[in-house]
Amino acid sequence: MTLNDLNNRKIAILGLGIENDALVSFLLKKKVKCDITVCDKRLDAPAMQSLKKNKSIKGKLGETYNQNLDQFDILFRAPGWPMDCPGIQAALKKKVILSSPMKLFMDICPTKNIIGVTGSKGKGTTSSLIYHILKKAKKRAYLGGNIGVAPFAFISKIKQTDWVVLELSSFQLEDMDKSPYISVITNFTKEHLAPADPNNPNYHKTMASYWQAKANIFKHQTNSDYIIVNQKIANKVKGKDNEKNRSQIKSKLIIFTKSNLDTPLVGEHNKENIAAAIEVAKILKIKEDMVKKAVASFKGLEHRIELVKKENNISYYNDTFATTPESAITAINSFNSPIILLAGGADKGSDFKQLAKVIKQRVKYIILFNGKGSDRIKKELNNIKYQKSNMQTVDSMQEAVRIAKQQAQSGDIVLLSPACASFGIFQNYKERGKLFKQEMKAK
Repeated sequence: MTLNDLNNRKIAILGLGIENDALVSFLLKKKVKCDITVCDKRLDAPAMQSLKKNKSIKGKLGETYNQNLDQFDILFRAPGWPMDCPGIQAALKKKVILSSPMKLFMDICPTKNIIGVTGSKGKGTTSSLIYHILKKAKKRAYLGGNIGVAPFAFISKIKQTDWVVLELSSFQLEDMDKSPYISVITNFTKEHLAPADPNNPNYHKTMASYWQAKANIFKHQTNSDYIIVNQKIANKVKGKDNEKNRSQIKSKLIIFTKSNLDTPLVGEHNKENIAAAIEVAKILKIKEDMVKKAVASFKGLEHRIELVKKENNISYYNDTFATTPESAITAINSFNSPIILLAGGADKGSDFKQLAKVIKQRVKYIILFNGKGSDRIKKELNNIKYQKSNMQTVDSMQEAVRIAKQQAQSGDIVLLSPACASFGIFQNYKERGKLFKQEMKAK
């Protein structure tokens, strides 16, 4: 699809999140002659306030937001908008074109030097590290995608020889019909199998459909492209774990394990993330010394096993991004010291049996945020006879931190790694992490 294909078309913007907001601004800036209607269930969608000033944009808000979508020519779907939405399905039967900001970006991006990174966890850290290495190597590069920066916010600056690093979620990939020049898959575990975010209700009904979405990152590659994958899922990428669904890899396959380069990042999982980034650097022929320096200077991302404070020989870590039991287990196993764990919250339909076993082995005290996910964690802990006196439920971050400080002794780790979604007590995982950090600063 080109921008010319949008001229004289009736376009529906399905969900006004970061990506679609940037897309609308781009279309207005380029003066594309199209009819734009924003469809969003939220009557107070934040971005609508700025768009209301433009009389050429219509709004389809509230309960009728997903009705009569077959009246449009093209639908641009936000990642959180489920593809099986009845409105979309009815529109597809009428031959309405379904697209997304990311699909259009892949079509019209001025450079083909695109590096895409996906995975159940680690994709944000890995894509950020790749970008960090590129910048240290004095290459013109941009970072965007699921990491929170819409590519249409910087597309006008991109030149043909520039590099673009995209963190890609399964929801951005699920209907993708193009793949990046270099694709990276960090790992693959259970995730997004139940609706958790009321503003982004999209989810995958099966692990198979979840994998099919992820696989789009390499499915459309050619023999001049590269796919870089974790050794743990190499057989899955090759299709060897399912004879009926063998992957047809056309691109050059590179398998990574772990890096031993000096890094301020903690955890074995980050050694894997670094190894993935190193393989990208090799393809780009970036000097080894430059890569070493870049890795040593990369401090990681906010909310990912982030050291917030060290006081009285007690270290406080913010890992609010850990919204699954698998990622919380990874965080817990990143430390050898006794742990006081802040966990729990909203239920995403996860299995907490293995997490409970790890908690019993490694966690001296657990503080759970009130929620259905916490109830299920507590049940699994009770089943394996975890000491009830070492478990407490709270209704606020302030209370959680207060108890954690009471329980902590010299040499301990206080770790916020919830294994659950944040909704209920908190607006989102970022607010949860910020409140934790605020409490750390409070005396």
